[in-house]
Amino acid sequence: MTLRLTIAAPFRHTRKAGMRKNELVYYYALDRKWMSTEQANLLLRRAEEEGLLGLEDGLYTPRFDISGLTIPVGFRPTSGIFERHDPVQDLIGRIARARSLDETEVVAEMNRIIREKFDAHLLPPAALVVLAKSYGIPCEDLLDALKGTAKK
Repeated sequence: MTLRLTIAAPFRHTRKAGMRKNELVYYYALDRKWMSTEQANLLLRRAEEEGLLGLEDGLYTPRFDISGLTIPVGFRPTSGIFERHDPVQDLIGRIARARSLDETEVVAEMNRIIREKFDAHLLPPAALVVLAKSYGIPCEDLLDALKGTAKK
């Protein structure tokens, strides 16, 4: 959630729907002093890769609803925003915890779904979503990141 708040902050504070790269880097690095300019560029690249930001005609726009987010007073992102999280592994862990299974059992079940129900024509992230939905395990927060891994 911190990554989403960090991405949403400049748009919320400036009340702009789209911002240029230099405006965003200025906001993160110089205005708020949250990070260096290199880190701000890395943040923008990561947000674009994960589908949180879109770039069109030189303007970055959020690809998620920022109107429902509240930026807490004194908010400052942690260094965790620069760490890569594997959404596939996150969902495997979530399913394993909810079903009290070992992660290898979840992977085996995912592989069975791919082989038996989709004749090997389904990518692992999609199979995990099918598995999570069949058990009623929420995974909506991971869908954008899972779509990004499926495209790679």
